[in-house]
Amino acid sequence: MLDACLAFFQGFINLGAAVMLPVVIAILGIFFRMKIGQAIKSGLLVGIGFQGLCLAVNLLTTTIQPVMDYYEEIGSGYDVLEIGFAALGGAAWTVPFAVFAIPAIVIINLILVRTKLTKVLNVDIWNYMHFLVPGALAYALFGSAIIGFLVTLVCAVVALFFAQWEAPEWGEFYGLDGTTCTTLSFCAWVYPISKLINKIIDKIPGLNKVDLSMDKIGSKLGVLGDPAVIGLFVGAFLSLLTRQSFGTLCTISMGVAAVMVLIPRMVSIMMEGLSPLGNKANEYMQSKLGDDAEIYIGMDIALGLGDPCCITCTAIMIPVTVLMAFIIPDMRFFPLGILAEVCYLAPMCVLTSKGNVFRTLVTMAIIMFGTLFFANMFAGEATQMMSVTGVSFDSMVTASHFGWNPGNLIVSLIHKLIA
Repeated sequence: MLDACLAFFQGFINLGAAVMLPVVIAILGIFFRMKIGQAIKSGLLVGIGFQGLCLAVNLLTTTIQPVMDYYEEIGSGYDVLEIGFAALGGAAWTVPFAVFAIPAIVIINLILVRTKLTKVLNVDIWNYMHFLVPGALAYALFGSAIIGFLVTLVCAVVALFFAQWEAPEWGEFYGLDGTTCTTLSFCAWVYPISKLINKIIDKIPGLNKVDLSMDKIGSKLGVLGDPAVIGLFVGAFLSLLTRQSFGTLCTISMGVAAVMVLIPRMVSIMMEGLSPLGNKANEYMQSKLGDDAEIYIGMDIALGLGDPCCITCTAIMIPVTVLMAFIIPDMRFFPLGILAEVCYLAPMCVLTSKGNVFRTLVTMAIIMFGTLFFANMFAGEATQMMSVTGVSFDSMVTASHFGWNPGNLIVSLIHKLIA
């Protein structure tokens, strides 16, 4: 029975967020008393928008693949393999308590909303992996499924409160009213750290006066400041930096330009589906809990990728990230997979810097340095976690989650101190 349940949930998760989100949104819409047709339409629009968003992000990854191939040749010789978040998340779902994670997290979230302890309803089931990976790590390091399960639940609850903290700023800056980001690594790690860095910059004479936003760039450059044109130049910059052929340069430049235009459009389609749900959710909560009740729909960090500053700073940070691999002492892995994940670091850094390109790059550089440093330090713990899952590798491994997931960082640090 347990194996059958685990197989069901694994199969459901493997369908991906583009399939899960329409189902979850439609069910929530019906629960919050939307008409069945409206609930289904909202679910479809969210799913279509997210599918388009995934395609746009994949286009970005595919477009810059020649750039990553160039850096891969430079980075040969490292003895630790850096795996992507997809492999890590898939592995985490194979631990014994994974089958109980989704219903337990959903029930706890509903109880916390019902008791007014949080205003966040996390529908981002795909990113429950951000909670499950620290749980799987605790299970591997301490040999207890109970500890692993409790760590998973604690991470899920912590994300709700950080998501509520950031929600007003997130909604106002990105124009995503009624939503917030519940992706643990970014709401509970990148957001507070980037806010702290910006407060420090505010205290530094000279630096606190630097104000370089995409809007100001656009107003000064005219058509050259258009997001599509900026994407063209950014792609050309990456191509020249990695000595690409003229044909590849044109392909990369056009791909990045397309991403700059497509991502905001896809986010707007998602919001077309999310807005009616958010309105109905707030009406429902106010009828049950009073007029002051409010709900934020918790979503993936990718929802914040629509700002042109995100993609621009992502492209600039790719070579900077590579450079860091040669600066960090005793570095044992080359950050190839992380290069494809740099874009997810950008939204919170852009948010806290209010779109200031200079501050965003400073913040991203500091956080990325810490990410690589910790992912390198905790490679042993990462390898031990993978050893208790259904995914195995012949060498030592690590991943971005061991550098920017606060649950992993705390569990790994405790293990090192105890050991």
